[in-house]
Amino acid sequence: MAIFDIHHPWAFTFGVLGNIISIFVYLAPLPTFRRIFKEKSTMGFDSLPYAVALFSAMLWLYYAFLKTNAVLLISINTFGCIVETIYISMFLFYASKKARGRTAKLLGVVNVGVLSLIFVVTFFIFKGQNRVHVVGWICVAVSVCVFAAPLSIVFQVVRTRSVEFMPFPLSFFLTLSAVMWFGYGLFEKDLCVAVPNVLGFILGVLQMVLYGIFRNVKAEAINDVDDEKKMGVITTDHDHVINIMVLGTPHKKSSSTSQYDDVTIKAQVSDDDYHENNSSCALSVEPSHVQLDTPPVLVVCAAA
Repeated sequence: MAIFDIHHPWAFTFGVLGNIISIFVYLAPLPTFRRIFKEKSTMGFDSLPYAVALFSAMLWLYYAFLKTNAVLLISINTFGCIVETIYISMFLFYASKKARGRTAKLLGVVNVGVLSLIFVVTFFIFKGQNRVHVVGWICVAVSVCVFAAPLSIVFQVVRTRSVEFMPFPLSFFLTLSAVMWFGYGLFEKDLCVAVPNVLGFILGVLQMVLYGIFRNVKAEAINDVDDEKKMGVITTDHDHVINIMVLGTPHKKSSSTSQYDDVTIKAQVSDDDYHENNSSCALSVEPSHVQLDTPPVLVVCAAA
């Protein structure tokens, strides 16, 4: 059947593989929405990536319907529209009133307003293959913006030295997806599909390289903090140090002698906390680090 591109077996192969891998890309945010469902809150996550992904899928779907023998583009973008709609619906359900209003405005402007404008202009002004080419290059422009969006995450990773918001599986599948759709566009001689995936491949490789560089930074920082806790010292980057001495009450031993349980804990506090409340302090200490046989009777805070 011509609909499956039997005259372009490599295009069909790359297209099928692109569909399979792109499904994993669309399903990559599932852990995020599992957390949202569990916490009953969006926890500060932004709806912009999902709104843009829905807009991109809808636009590519329009382009695929204008082309001939583009069933592989139709299938994956139909799946994308369904998945992104579910994500956005779930986001709206658990979002705060402010976030819900912002998301509704975004969907109204981008997914309804801009998409309707593109449809009206291209459908009534351009005819035949000219319409296909115009819509195709609009898709290229949108795809470049979508691929460039993770650059903000890349800068954040370099600045914070943390890959918390750049999961490796997503970067890996995005890179594979870019390779497959580039191959599909190349064998189909469709520059509108091939060109944006060159940028997608480059950015995907960059993200994986950064993940390899910074993936152990957070774990090392946590281990350092744990070591400091074990030594009974909690440190920050500020200068003010507070010595806290906990004095225990005397208790009798079998030898009829008295003994005090004295524990000294050093902690550093921020400049703001020090100036705002110079006469008091608060410190959370794990029970295993301070062991007293009797309740403390006095806490002395001395600012160094």
